[in-house]
Amino acid sequence: MTLDIVDLRSFYDSPLGRATERFLGEAIRARFDNCIGQAVLGIGYAAPYLEMFRGDALRVLAFMPAGQGVVNWPEPGPSASALIETGMLPLPDSCIDRVLVIHALEIAEHPRELLGEIWRILTPGGRMLAIAPRRAGLWAQLDTTPFGNGQPYSRSQLRDLMRDALFSPTHWGEALYFAPFEGKIVLRSAPPFEKIGAKLSLPGAGVIFVEAMKQLYRPVGLRRTSPALQPLQPVLGTRPAGIAPG
Repeated sequence: MTLDIVDLRSFYDSPLGRATERFLGEAIRARFDNCIGQAVLGIGYAAPYLEMFRGDALRVLAFMPAGQGVVNWPEPGPSASALIETGMLPLPDSCIDRVLVIHALEIAEHPRELLGEIWRILTPGGRMLAIAPRRAGLWAQLDTTPFGNGQPYSRSQLRDLMRDALFSPTHWGEALYFAPFEGKIVLRSAPPFEKIGAKLSLPGAGVIFVEAMKQLYRPVGLRRTSPALQPLQPVLGTRPAGIAPG
């Protein structure tokens, strides 16, 4: 499958997608357990995981890459989502406390630029949680889910990216130990697979994630001026994604 907004929404509407959302959501919440009064940003296709923060966070935003497409989020209500270029985020410096990166790092043409922009917009001591397909996992080998697209990562590759962007990893983890298939037996056995796999750190996880903190000192250099944030046009909210106008 191609990693565009229509396929991403279809995946998360499927039984396999709902199971994925459940297990990754538990891992995300365990790391970002207290966001009261904070600004939270999701980059990539983070919409399924941002709802959990809306009751506590001061503000929650969803940025979706231009090559992927964008939908209104949340639904219903005023949109908090925007179509962006990953190398030039339309936000001022040091304005976001927590950043969730999912379905973004593996498809970014220049992942170091993306991480550099995340560093720029994070507050001092701000944290990022990046989730990417695990290179050695089964999920990265099959293109039937969003995690089978783009560049999968090993821990050493992610560590190098974090170091280059001046992030300090504070926690590593893995998830999606069950097979990426829609069968009822697979989905029924998914909860014990996840529990045992996480407890024993078994091989075969589908994704790897790293929580990292912004280092406070960075060489000063020139960067492009970010454009003003453009809200979504109302037409995006008048019909489901992927349906052409009549």
